Amino acid sequence: MRKIFVRGCIPSLLFMLAAASLARCAERVVDLTAADGAKLKATYYAAGKPGPGVLLLHQCNRDRKVWGGLAQQLSAAGINVLTLDYRGFGQSAGIPHDKATPQELHEELEKWLPDIDVAYQYLVSQPGVARDAIGVGGASCGVNNSLQAAIRHPEVRSLVLLSGNTGYDGRQFLRRDNGIPVFLAYADDDEFKPTIVEIQWLYDITADPDKKLVSYPTGGHGADIFRVHPELMTAITDWYVTTLIKTPGKAPAANQSVALLPEVQVLNTIDQGGAAKVQTQLEQARQRDPKATMFDEASVNFMGYEHMQAGDVQGAIAILKLNAYAYPNSPNVYDSLGDAYLADGQGDLARQNSRKALVLLSSDTTDDQQRKDGIKASAEGKLQQLDDEP
Repeated sequence: MRKIFVRGCIPSLLFMLAAASLARCAERVVDLTAADGAKLKATYYAAGKPGPGVLLLHQCNRDRKVWGGLAQQLSAAGINVLTLDYRGFGQSAGIPHDKATPQELHEELEKWLPDIDVAYQYLVSQPGVARDAIGVGGASCGVNNSLQAAIRHPEVRSLVLLSGNTGYDGRQFLRRDNGIPVFLAYADDDEFKPTIVEIQWLYDITADPDKKLVSYPTGGHGADIFRVHPELMTAITDWYVTTLIKTPGKAPAANQSVALLPEVQVLNTIDQGGAAKVQTQLEQARQRDPKATMFDEASVNFMGYEHMQAGDVQGAIAILKLNAYAYPNSPNVYDSLGDAYLADGQGDLARQNSRKALVLLSSDTTDDQQRKDGIKASAEGKLQQLDDEP
């Protein structure tokens, strides 16, 4: 049989194999040790030359591997990247979050920020990484983790936030012009619907004019969007190249006109002391439509607790009273309002709302049994605590 050679195939094949080998050499799994001795897994993608660093923090229904494609693009563009598995995820130590009790989950979450600090320090300690040109990116729960990292490390110069939210301190951080460009993105078919409003809200309150919001009709949640829209990885790579290499801490003006959902302004008003104003608006809306709603119950419930944790107990009471007005058949809103009254030392109102939560549980058809059990335990715990007080 006559041998046939195709010109260029062998050199091309050798080139591809060499490139793949170099990529593998530039990508390495690393072991990190948390402050309490727990072992954390991360992957470091070296750019092969001096340049910025980016820390990527995954969403809570995935692990660090969700960032693989983006990390490779960034390293090829001259940016060193570290991806981290939170404890309880991927290859890191810890109790898997889907198997943890509420108390165990709370204890694990308390360790996340110190763990992220360990990862951050590893990144900036690598040869060639410019300590004054660091970016952080996160998806879903990684959004708050990214903002907390920026709060804790003022040398962060660029942020990427996908399909997530943050707490009160994170929102206050964005409301100040910190000189940090912010890129945000989401998909309309996100399985966690409140996320769409929340990421729009974060865009709206970001004071820094160097901000950009990207949305897609499909793609799902967080970094899952990459599978449907790989161009998002290119957009993020361009963002980091611009804000960390070309013009550190600066991005070209987006000049975009963004149509935000009405709920965005409602949440912002509530968050900034306007719960009474929103209740008046809701009362007027219900005169036209008795079933009118202006906000998501869970989002405002979280907001109330965030204000409580920030020391704004009176603000928390106003927020949770509004939630109870908006969702009068929800046992959870009364249990939460009971928590706020208890924190304020108003025992009688704490009892009243805890008892109302227990009464409503008997006719609750919205919550699943696990949630009902949690509400019941919380309300009964408050009543027992109040009865035990002298």
